[in-house]
Amino acid sequence: MFDTLDDLDPDQRVLVRLDLNSPVEDGVVQDNRRFDRHAETVRDLSEADHRVALMAHQGRPGGDDFVSLEQHADILAEHAGVDVDFVDSTFGDGAIAAIRDLEAGDVLLLENTRMTDDELPEKEPEAHSKSEFVQTLAPEFNAYVNDAYSASHRAHASLVGFPLVLPAFAGRVMVSEYEANSAIATKEFDGDVTMVVGGTKATDVISVMNAIGDKVDTFCLGGIAGELFLRAAGNPVGEDIEGMDLFDDQWETNHETIEELLDERGDQIKLAVDLAYEDENGERAESPVASITEKDRAFLDVGSDTVAEYAPLIRDSEAVFVKGALGLFEDERFATGTVGVLEAIAETDCFSVVGGGDTSRAIEMYGLSEDDFSHVSIAGGAYIRALTGEPLVAVELLKHT
Repeated sequence: MFDTLDDLDPDQRVLVRLDLNSPVEDGVVQDNRRFDRHAETVRDLSEADHRVALMAHQGRPGGDDFVSLEQHADILAEHAGVDVDFVDSTFGDGAIAAIRDLEAGDVLLLENTRMTDDELPEKEPEAHSKSEFVQTLAPEFNAYVNDAYSASHRAHASLVGFPLVLPAFAGRVMVSEYEANSAIATKEFDGDVTMVVGGTKATDVISVMNAIGDKVDTFCLGGIAGELFLRAAGNPVGEDIEGMDLFDDQWETNHETIEELLDERGDQIKLAVDLAYEDENGERAESPVASITEKDRAFLDVGSDTVAEYAPLIRDSEAVFVKGALGLFEDERFATGTVGVLEAIAETDCFSVVGGGDTSRAIEMYGLSEDDFSHVSIAGGAYIRALTGEPLVAVELLKHT
């Protein structure tokens, strides 16, 4: 499949692409599981006495989260248990000098790749490989390691240019994410396969449902997608109300596909039987879908009866894949759906993949253990593409170089 860190010759100068893109609040980079996951690759390379330079991105130009990686170096060092130096240059003179000063076991984080003009344009790998960015950095190294699975659907220079000019290897995160996230497209399961579908990006998950319906026995729906399917089934929900801009545009984009899915695969699709909202006292309240006559409030979670219907389906499954939360779990009042489903998976001896940064965050927030799941993915867009069997450009380069 890939060459991995275990295939590296001793004493290499290694250029490593990570995905440390993180929330930023008031200029402060927030710690998250991406640092912990990538720490294994960094630690293994350092302990093997390689000379290591790291690349990563943060935000996009113009965004509030488009900041330097200086804070990232400190957070990563804490997780990896090794010193991580930082240089405020990606491939300028300062970066080259720092790279050449590396000694065995040293780790250096280069500045945000998206602060270079060459990084962001989506181009063919061959074009990126000839960029000043790649042509300047590559001669300083013996090998390139891609550990940024979650960014590997992007044809950016740091992801697709270097594998054409350096021997390319997969890091620990890359290997584990690829194997788990590709399972629904590549593995055969003897028992039922269930997919829990939620989140706010209905267009993404609807495309997944359309692509992999033959591989899934049951879809359990919630979140924005769940309401849109309820709307297609004739219920007065799944539409915007005053102050809301979540449903109508996605309905216009997807209603024909939703209606086709309900018509062709209605027996596979389980919809919420009740929905939760905030009552006049600020408390959680629930309403049966059948009793809703108009949408006059925001629904923030599936209801308890829905969880009671979904949980047995999950417990009887051989494999469960999750994409998206069933409700606004960041608010404890509306975590019942998401946490209830995750608890059912955790209690079940099945192959399970929880995908998407937001949903996986609920595991930590509500005291669940990652060890109770086969894989908790840190990928978003790449996870969606893997579920549909669509190739990831940077992954394909690792497989073919």
